[in-house]
Amino acid sequence: MPEPTKKDDGQPEENVAPVSGDAPSENSVEITPKEAKAATKDTEVIVTVTEPEAAVPIPAAEAPQPQPITIVVTEIEPVEAEVTDTGPIVTEPVENGHNEPEPTRAEKLVEVTEVKEEEPSTSKVPASSLKKSAKTIVTPLKDKDDDVTASTPSPPPPAENGSTPKKLSIDLPNDSDPESTRGRKDSVWSLGDGQPPEDIDKQIDTPPLSTLLIEKPQGGSITVGGDISFVAKVEAKDLLRKPTIKWFKGKWMDLASKTGKHLQLKESFDRFSKIHTFEMHIIKAKENYAGNYRCEVTYKDKFDSCSFDLEVKEIPEGSQSIDIRSAFKRREHKQEETPDVDVWEILKKARPDEYEKIAFTYGITDLRGLLKRLKKTKKEEKKSEAFAKRLDPAYQADKGGKIRLIVDLADPTVELKWYKNGQEIRPTPKYIFEHKGTQRIMVINNCQMSDDAAYSVTAGDEKCTTELFVKELPVNIVKELEPVKTTVNERIELECEVSEEGAKVKWMKNGVEVPTGVRSRYRVKSEGTKHWLIIDDASKDDTGTYSLMATGGTSQAHVQVDLKPLKILMDLQSVTVMLGQPLKLNCEIYPGNVPGRWYKNGQLIQPNDHINILHKTKNHNLDIESATIHDAGDYTFVPEGYTQTLSAKVHVIDPPKVHLEALNVQDNTVTIVAGNKLRLEIPISGEPAPRVVWMKGERVILDTGSRVRAETHADQTCLTIDVTEREDTGNYKIVLQNEAGEDTASVKVKVVDIPDPPEAPLVTDVGGDWCTMTWEPPRYDGGSPILGYFIERKKKQSSRWMRLNFDLCKETTFEPKKMIEGVPYEARIFAVNAIGVSKPSEPSKSFIPLAVTSEPTMLVVDDVTDDTVTMKWRPPDTIGAAGLDGYQIEYCIEGTDEWILANKELTEKTKYTITGLPVEAKILVRVKAINAAGASAPRTTQHSILVKEVIEPPKIRIPRHLKQTYIRKVGEVVNLVVPFVGKPRPKVIWLKEGQPIEQTISIRNSDCDSIMFIRKAERKHSGKYELSVQVENHIDTAMLDIQIVDLPGPPQAVKIEEVWGNNVALDWSPPKDSGNAPITGYTIQKADKKTMEWYTCMEHYHRTCITISDLVVGNEYFFRIYSENMVGLSENATATKDSALIVKEGLQLKNPQYNDRDFTEPPTFTQPLINTFAIAGYNATLNCSVRANPRPKVIWMKNKITIIDDPRYRMFSNQGVCTLEIRKPSPFDGGVYTCKAVNDLGEAHVDCKLEVKGGFTFFELMKRGVPLHLIDKYMNESKTSEKSE
Repeated sequence: MPEPTKKDDGQPEENVAPVSGDAPSENSVEITPKEAKAATKDTEVIVTVTEPEAAVPIPAAEAPQPQPITIVVTEIEPVEAEVTDTGPIVTEPVENGHNEPEPTRAEKLVEVTEVKEEEPSTSKVPASSLKKSAKTIVTPLKDKDDDVTASTPSPPPPAENGSTPKKLSIDLPNDSDPESTRGRKDSVWSLGDGQPPEDIDKQIDTPPLSTLLIEKPQGGSITVGGDISFVAKVEAKDLLRKPTIKWFKGKWMDLASKTGKHLQLKESFDRFSKIHTFEMHIIKAKENYAGNYRCEVTYKDKFDSCSFDLEVKEIPEGSQSIDIRSAFKRREHKQEETPDVDVWEILKKARPDEYEKIAFTYGITDLRGLLKRLKKTKKEEKKSEAFAKRLDPAYQADKGGKIRLIVDLADPTVELKWYKNGQEIRPTPKYIFEHKGTQRIMVINNCQMSDDAAYSVTAGDEKCTTELFVKELPVNIVKELEPVKTTVNERIELECEVSEEGAKVKWMKNGVEVPTGVRSRYRVKSEGTKHWLIIDDASKDDTGTYSLMATGGTSQAHVQVDLKPLKILMDLQSVTVMLGQPLKLNCEIYPGNVPGRWYKNGQLIQPNDHINILHKTKNHNLDIESATIHDAGDYTFVPEGYTQTLSAKVHVIDPPKVHLEALNVQDNTVTIVAGNKLRLEIPISGEPAPRVVWMKGERVILDTGSRVRAETHADQTCLTIDVTEREDTGNYKIVLQNEAGEDTASVKVKVVDIPDPPEAPLVTDVGGDWCTMTWEPPRYDGGSPILGYFIERKKKQSSRWMRLNFDLCKETTFEPKKMIEGVPYEARIFAVNAIGVSKPSEPSKSFIPLAVTSEPTMLVVDDVTDDTVTMKWRPPDTIGAAGLDGYQIEYCIEGTDEWILANKELTEKTKYTITGLPVEAKILVRVKAINAAGASAPRTTQHSILVKEVIEPPKIRIPRHLKQTYIRKVGEVVNLVVPFVGKPRPKVIWLKEGQPIEQTISIRNSDCDSIMFIRKAERKHSGKYELSVQVENHIDTAMLDIQIVDLPGPPQAVKIEEVWGNNVALDWSPPKDSGNAPITGYTIQKADKKTMEWYTCMEHYHRTCITISDLVVGNEYFFRIYSENMVGLSENATATKDSALIVKEGLQLKNPQYNDRDFTEPPTFTQPLINTFAIAGYNATLNCSVRANPRPKVIWMKNKITIIDDPRYRMFSNQGVCTLEIRKPSPFDGGVYTCKAVNDLGEAHVDCKLEVKGGFTFFELMKRGVPLHLIDKYMNESKTSEKSE
C-alpha cells in the first residue's frame, strides 16, 4: 500500500481536516512481528491504527457509505493499541474471490463497525477520546471458503450520521507457534488453506456431481489437543470396484501426503452390507487445524463431494478474554517506541529474492498486490518538470460509483492527454475532464469492471501512470426462498430475488450444486433480479433443502414431495382356468400414473414371452396366453411407493393323461433281462392329481405287493418287479381318473435271457503256433438272435483261460494263433446275444502245436576230390519245440532234374562227404532239416560244384605276438601254435639256425597248424627258428625269434674309489652273465661294520659308479651291489673287500682330474626292422630304434624309392624309436621297406619285407561257389600283378 509522506523530522504530516462531504477514508489496524513481540512481552497487544492522508475534497453527495472494520485476532491476550495516520488505502481485488491469509497464523475474524461522531483534526487521538467517540459493533465474519463468489467484503448499510467507517486488522501473536514459522508457508498439512498463488487463476475442473455418498462427514468443534473423526460412507452395490476418495483442506491441499501422528486416513469394507467406510482421524489438534475441509469421491464418470468445517477452540481461561477497546490504549507510548518505516521504498530498492523476507519482517499480507504495482512503477523517479503532483500509484472505486484522477501541472499551458491501456481517452459523458487552476481532473462516472485498467496521462514528453481497481459490490438476497410442500408429478417453482440484475447465483440441494445441463431434470430461469428453479415433474427424490447462493448471502427453503393417496377402483379377482387357456388378471387404481410390481408366491414377476404386463393409465393387467400348472398360485400387485397391496388366487385344472411317449420304446414294448429289476416310471398329468390303477389281465396290482407292486407319485406312476421271470411277460394296463376325466394306456413287458452254451469245439488242424477249430450253435438262443461267439484257450496244466477275440466271431470256425509249440492246449466257446454272454461250452480235446524247423544256414563246400565232395553247413536259425532229428543231403547232376539222396540215414553232424561221384562232373547239393513235424525247406548251393581235386599253395599265418621276439624265462613252458593253409596236406619242417631242432623240443603237426612245445625252457633254446611248409613244389617259410632269459650275474670289481667327508665314491664293472637280457640297473646297499645290517641306498641305478652321501662320521661301512635285468635282481651281490671309515672334519679332499668324453657317434640301429605280415584293410606299423649323436635324419623308402608326402603313410620318431604307419594297406602296399638314418658322422639303414594278405585262393573261391571261368580270370590277374611288382 502507498506510504504517507513524511516531514523532515521523520514524523507523518498532519492531514487537513476535510469537510463533512470529503472522500471516505479507511483505518487499518495491523501488528507487525516486531510489534507482536513487544506486545507479548508486556502481556498486552499493541494495535497500530493508520489514518488515511488528506484527499481531494469530494462533494458530500458522492461520499461512500461507511465500511466495516475487520479485526483479525490470532491470540487471546490483553491488547495495547496505537493509532497512527496513514495515506489513502486502495484495496486491490483478490483473484478468484479469495484473499490468501498468512498460512501460519490461525486468525479469528470479527467485524467491527465504528461510527465517528466527529472528525479528528490530527492523527494522534487519545485512547480515551477514541473510546468515547466510537461505537463498536462486533459481528463474526464468514469463513472465506464458504464465500466462493464474493471478491471483496460487501459494505454494510450507510450509517445514520454519514460518518466514515474504518477497517481494522488486528493480528495477535500465537504463543504455541515459534516466531520462525509465522509469515511463511510451512509444509505441515494443517497450515495450508486455499489455492497456491500460482494456481489462483486456474479453474478447478471437477466431474459432474452424483449421489455416491450415503453418509457425509459432518462438521464439528474440539478444544486444542483433542481428537476428532470424520466418517464418509459409499454404497458399493452398483460399483464394480472400490471408489477413489480424496480429503482436502481448503481448496487445494491434498491430505493424503500429510498423514502422520496428527492425521490418519483409514478405510474398510463390509461384505454383508456392501458399504465402503472412509475415516479421517485428527489427533491432538492444534488451533491452526481449524478451517474448511472437503471430501471428494470418484468412480468412473461419477463424482460426489462434501464440505465440512472444523472449529478448534482454546481451553477457556480467565486471562484470555479479548477486550477490543483495550487495543487502543497507550498510543503515544507505542508511537515513541516504534519509528514509522516506508515499506514501499524498501521494496523498490530490494532484490527480488528478498521480497519474502521483507514481507515477513514487516507483516505484509498482500505481497502479490504490492509486487504487481511495483512492476509498473520505476524504482528511481526523477523529479518531474511537468507535474507538480503526479497520480497516485493506484486507485479503487466501487462498481457503479465514480472516481476522480487528479494531477497538478507545473506549467498550466502544457497540453495534457489521458490514456486507458494505451488508448487515448476522448471526452464523453462517462469521461469528464475538469480544470481547476493547475489541477487537471478526469472523472470516470458509473465505474464498471471494464474500467478496471491502467491509466496514464502525458504532459509534453513526461508521462504519469496509475492503476484503477473496480470493486464489485456483493449481490444481496432481496426476496427469500419460500418452503414448498406438494405431491409427486406436480410442478415446483422456487423463486428468489436479488439486488442486482444479471447477477450470477448458484442453486444447491442438500449442500450439493444442482446440475442444470441439457439432460437435467432441473431448469433455471432468470428475469432481471428474479431467479427461478423449476422441477416440471416432481418425484419423491426431490425432497430436500434447496438454497440459492449469492455473493452477499444465501437463502434456503425446504421442499417436501409426498405421494398422492391411493384409491382402489377395481380389486384383483381369484380365477380358475383350464390348462392351456388364457389367464388374465387386472385391477384399477388411482392415481393412474403410479407404477407397480406383480408378485407370485412372494417372488417378483418379470415380463417375458410367457407373461405380458401392461400399464395404461389406471389399469394394470397381467396376461398369460396359455396357462400352465406352474402358473397357479397367489398373485399380488404392489403399487410403487405405497404399503397397500392387491391379492388374488389362481387355480389351474387339467384332465388326467398317461404319457407313454416318455418310455421311448417301440410299440410300447419293454424288454427286460430275466433276473433283473424292472422299474417302469411313466409320467402322468392332471390337476388335481388323478387316481391310478395298474392291471395285468383281470388282476389288479397293488402297492403292497412284495415282488410286483405299483407306486404312484404326484407327476408319475411306477411299476416295479424286483426279480423278473419269464412268467412276467405280458400286457399291463394303466387307468387314470380325476374330477376332470379319465385316461387309459397299455404297456407290454418282454422278459429275455442269455443263450445256452454251444457244443464243445472240435480241433481239425494243427500248425506250429496255430490250429483250426469248429463248433455247433447253441440249442436255445435266449429269445434273442445270436450275435457272435467268444473263444478262450488255456494250457492244459493251467487253470487260467485267456480270451482270443475281443470282437465277436460271426462264424462257427476260428483259427487261434500265437501259441507255444509243444505245449498242450484246450479251447472253449461262449455264445453272445443282445442280453449277454452264455455259459462256456465244454473244453475241447487237448492238442499240441508243432512246426518244422527253418532251413539250414551257410551251406558251403568244405573239400573236393576227384570223386568226393565234402559239404559244411550250420543248424537252422529256428528249430522249434519238435526238436531236430537230423539232416538229409541230396545232390543233383547238372543237366538233370533228379535229386539223389546221399545219406540213407539221417546224420546229426553238420558236415557230410558225398562219395561215388563221377570225375569232373558238376553237381548241385541241398540239405534239409528233419523233425517230428516233417522236413524243412531245403538249403541249396548257389552254383554248381566241379568234382576235381584242387591244389592250394601253402601259406603260413604267423600270429601277431610271434612276429616279434618271443621272450620267456628259464623254466617256463613254451607252446607255440603256427597256423597255415595248403592242399593237399602240406609237409612241415622246423630248423634252428639251419640245423634240425633238438629232441627236447616236441613238434606236432596237423592239416592246418604246427605246434612247438618245450616243457621246461632253457637258455640254450634261445635262437632263430625257421618253419617251412611245402605242398608239391610250393614252399612257404617263416622265422621265429625265441629268447629265453634268466637272472643276471653279480657285478664285477666293486671297489671304493675315494672317501671324503661323509661321502664315499664306488666303482664297479658290469656282470659277465647278463642273463640273456640287457642290464636294466643296479641296487646298492650299505652296512655298518658294527652291526652288518644291510640297508638299500639306491635302486634301479643305471651307471657303474656312484657317490654315497650323508654317511655318519665315525662309522665304518661296507658296500655291496646287485645287478638287475628284466627278470629281476641277481641272486648274489658283489661286496667291497675294504671298508670305508668316515673320519672327522679336517681332511683335504683331492678332486680327481677327469677328461671330457666325446658323446658323438654315427647312426647305429639298436633294433632292426623285422619282416611283417599285414591284413588288407587294417593299419600296419613298422618299428626300429636308432642311436646317434647328433640327432640323425630318418628317411623311409619302399622298394628303394623314398616316401615323400604320401597320405597313406605316417612317420614318427620319439627318443630314437622310428615308426612307419601304413593306413589300411592293400596287396599293392607289399614290398621291401627301408629305414635310413643319416647325420654328419655317417649313415646306417635296415630293411624288412611287408606282405599284405587279403586276396582269395582258388580253394576259397571254389568253396564260395564261384564259376570256374571267373576263378581263372581272377588268378591270372593276381599272377600278373605279382610279376609286375
